[in-house]
Amino acid sequence: MSKAIEAITGVRAEVDKLSDRVSVLEVAINAGDKASEKEFLLLTELLMKQLLKLDGIEAEGEAKLQRKAEVRRVQGLVDMLDSLKARNSNPSGQSGSAATGTTHWETFDTVTEDSNDPSSATTPSSTKVSQDWERFD
Repeated sequence: MSKAIEAITGVRAEVDKLSDRVSVLEVAINAGDKASEKEFLLLTELLMKQLLKLDGIEAEGEAKLQRKAEVRRVQGLVDMLDSLKARNSNPSGQSGSAATGTTHWETFDTVTEDSNDPSSATTPSSTKVSQDWERFD
Protein backbone atom coordinates (compact mmCIF):
# COMPACT_ATOMS: atom_id res chain seq x y z
CA MET A 1 0.00 0.00 0.00
CA SER A 2 2.88 2.39 0.70
CA LYS A 3 4.13 1.86 -2.87
CA ALA A 4 0.74 2.92 -4.19
CA ILE A 5 0.67 6.04 -2.03
CA GLU A 6 4.24 6.85 -3.07
CA ALA A 7 3.31 6.48 -6.75
CA ILE A 8 0.20 8.64 -6.30
CA THR A 9 2.30 11.27 -4.53
CA GLY A 10 4.70 11.33 -7.49
CA VAL A 11 1.83 11.78 -9.93
CA ARG A 12 0.32 14.48 -7.70
CA ALA A 13 3.60 16.43 -7.82
CA GLU A 14 3.61 16.31 -11.63
CA VAL A 15 -0.06 17.30 -11.77
CA ASP A 16 0.69 20.24 -9.45
CA LYS A 17 3.24 21.53 -11.96
CA LEU A 18 0.81 21.06 -14.85
CA SER A 19 -1.94 22.71 -12.84
CA ASP A 20 0.27 25.77 -12.41
CA ARG A 21 0.79 25.91 -16.18
CA VAL A 22 -2.97 25.64 -16.75
CA SER A 23 -3.52 28.49 -14.28
CA VAL A 24 -1.00 30.69 -16.09
CA LEU A 25 -2.76 29.89 -19.37
CA GLU A 26 -6.13 30.73 -17.82
CA VAL A 27 -4.88 34.12 -16.61
CA ALA A 28 -3.53 34.88 -20.08
CA ILE A 29 -6.80 33.92 -21.81
CA ASN A 30 -8.84 35.93 -19.28
CA ALA A 31 -6.61 38.93 -20.01
CA GLY A 32 -7.49 38.62 -23.71
CA ASP A 33 -4.18 37.16 -24.83
CA LYS A 34 -4.04 34.37 -27.39
CA ALA A 35 -2.22 31.11 -26.74
CA SER A 36 -0.89 28.70 -29.31
CA GLU A 37 -2.85 25.60 -30.17
CA LYS A 38 0.33 23.65 -29.48
CA GLU A 39 0.29 24.71 -25.82
CA PHE A 40 -3.21 23.31 -25.34
CA LEU A 41 -2.28 20.05 -27.05
CA LEU A 42 0.92 19.67 -25.04
CA LEU A 43 -0.75 20.27 -21.68
CA THR A 44 -3.62 17.94 -22.52
CA GLU A 45 -1.20 15.21 -23.57
CA LEU A 46 0.88 15.59 -20.41
CA LEU A 47 -2.25 15.40 -18.25
CA MET A 48 -3.42 12.32 -20.11
CA LYS A 49 -0.07 10.65 -19.42
CA GLN A 50 -0.61 11.28 -15.73
CA LEU A 51 -4.05 9.69 -16.00
CA LEU A 52 -2.43 6.62 -17.54
CA LYS A 53 0.05 6.47 -14.67
CA LEU A 54 -2.79 6.68 -12.17
CA ASP A 55 -4.64 3.97 -14.03
CA GLY A 56 -1.66 1.66 -13.67
CA ILE A 57 -1.47 2.03 -9.88
CA GLU A 58 -2.93 -0.90 -7.94
CA ALA A 59 -4.43 0.57 -4.79
CA GLU A 60 -6.68 -0.42 -1.89
CA GLY A 61 -8.30 1.52 0.92
CA GLU A 62 -6.98 5.04 1.44
CA ALA A 63 -4.64 4.83 -1.53
CA LYS A 64 -7.60 3.98 -3.76
CA LEU A 65 -9.46 7.06 -2.51
CA GLN A 66 -6.40 9.24 -3.13
CA ARG A 67 -6.00 7.85 -6.63
CA LYS A 68 -9.68 8.48 -7.39
CA ALA A 69 -9.42 12.07 -6.13
CA GLU A 70 -6.35 12.67 -8.27
CA VAL A 71 -8.07 11.20 -11.35
CA ARG A 72 -10.96 13.62 -10.85
CA ARG A 73 -8.53 16.50 -10.44
CA VAL A 74 -6.75 15.65 -13.70
CA GLN A 75 -10.07 15.28 -15.52
CA GLY A 76 -11.11 18.69 -14.20
CA LEU A 77 -7.91 20.22 -15.53
CA VAL A 78 -8.48 18.63 -18.95
CA ASP A 79 -12.02 20.02 -18.97
CA MET A 80 -10.69 23.46 -18.05
CA LEU A 81 -8.17 23.24 -20.89
CA ASP A 82 -10.97 22.38 -23.31
CA SER A 83 -12.95 25.38 -22.13
CA LEU A 84 -9.93 27.67 -22.38
CA LYS A 85 -9.17 26.33 -25.85
CA ALA A 86 -12.69 27.18 -26.99
CA ARG A 87 -12.42 30.68 -25.54
CA ASN A 88 -8.99 31.10 -27.15
CA SER A 89 -10.31 30.22 -30.58
CA ASN A 90 -13.36 32.50 -30.14
CA PRO A 91 -12.19 35.38 -27.94
CA SER A 92 -15.37 37.43 -28.35
CA GLY A 93 -17.06 35.17 -25.80
CA GLN A 94 -19.59 33.82 -28.23
CA SER A 95 -18.52 30.19 -28.01
CA GLY A 96 -21.87 29.18 -26.54
CA SER A 97 -24.02 31.04 -29.02
CA ALA A 98 -22.53 29.64 -32.20
CA ALA A 99 -25.31 27.08 -32.59
CA THR A 100 -28.32 29.25 -31.99
CA GLY A 101 -31.00 29.54 -34.59
CA THR A 102 -34.70 29.66 -35.21
CA THR A 103 -36.80 26.67 -36.04
CA HIS A 104 -38.98 27.11 -39.11
CA TRP A 105 -41.84 24.69 -39.14
CA GLU A 106 -43.21 23.54 -42.46
CA THR A 107 -46.98 23.59 -42.78
CA PHE A 108 -49.01 21.24 -44.92
CA ASP A 109 -52.42 21.70 -46.45
CA THR A 110 -54.89 19.33 -44.96
CA VAL A 111 -56.73 16.97 -47.25
CA THR A 112 -60.42 16.63 -46.49
CA GLU A 113 -62.53 13.80 -47.70
CA ASP A 114 -66.08 14.38 -48.89
CA SER A 115 -66.89 10.69 -48.71
CA ASN A 116 -65.19 7.36 -48.19
CA ASP A 117 -63.97 7.48 -51.79
CA PRO A 118 -60.27 8.49 -51.73
CA SER A 119 -60.50 9.85 -55.27
CA SER A 120 -62.96 12.52 -54.08
CA ALA A 121 -60.52 13.95 -51.55
CA THR A 122 -59.44 17.51 -52.24
CA THR A 123 -55.74 17.92 -52.83
CA PRO A 124 -53.54 20.92 -53.37
CA SER A 125 -53.30 22.00 -56.99
CA SER A 126 -49.65 20.92 -57.24
CA THR A 127 -50.55 17.32 -56.44
CA LYS A 128 -51.75 15.04 -59.22
CA VAL A 129 -53.51 11.92 -58.17
CA SER A 130 -53.54 9.00 -60.52
CA GLN A 131 -54.56 5.43 -60.13
CA ASP A 132 -52.25 4.04 -62.75
CA TRP A 133 -50.56 1.48 -60.60
CA GLU A 134 -47.83 -0.75 -61.82
CA ARG A 135 -48.08 -4.31 -60.55
CA PHE A 136 -45.18 -6.63 -59.93
CA ASP A 137 -45.80 -10.35 -59.78
